[in-house]
Amino acid sequence: MEDHLHPSLPLGRSPLDSVPGTRPAADVRIDIPLVRRLVAVQFPQWASLAVEPVESAGWDNTIFRLGSGLAARLPRRRVSAEHVSQEHRWLPVLAPHLPLAVPVPLGHGVPGEGYPWHWTVCPWLTGELAALTRVADLGRAATSLARFIAALQAIDLPAAPSTSSAALHSPLTITTPELRLQFCRTVSMSGHCWGYGRQL
Repeated sequence: MEDHLHPSLPLGRSPLDSVPGTRPAADVRIDIPLVRRLVAVQFPQWASLAVEPVESAGWDNTIFRLGSGLAARLPRRRVSAEHVSQEHRWLPVLAPHLPLAVPVPLGHGVPGEGYPWHWTVCPWLTGELAALTRVADLGRAATSLARFIAALQAIDLPAAPSTSSAALHSPLTITTPELRLQFCRTVSMSGHCWGYGRQL
């Protein structure tokens, strides 16, 4: 069986992979044959759907379209895989309260076929990646994002897991360079870099 964790295996690359520091290397090899096998074994009802890779600037998941209406999201790093169970628990709870669509899970994949982690089948959300596409109206995009964040913060989830104490008290300088680079990389696609982004 092919070893999908072998570090020397070639991995799918994004245009942002060529920019130093923008995207950590994947811990696992994920390709179309692997996704086809996983879907066929675990979700035979979707086995006949076409599998197509999706260009992504995301750090956490490799995404594939399943037919025209679904997507498979497979963690590409071990640290990302730890969040899958929380996504399956909380996204269905949060979605009705949010002004924008979120990828509510439709299927919970499990390790298999040489892939070591849990993964997700969810609806395909139509749109474009801000990191790879010129944003036509930054003001409108900022307003939509602000409304989304405000709605998210307003949801009362007393049983929700809290962030670890270590994460809460980590020095800001550890994450600031990565945040600034990602932020400016994204908004610079439209020819702007907002002042508060530079102040991070």
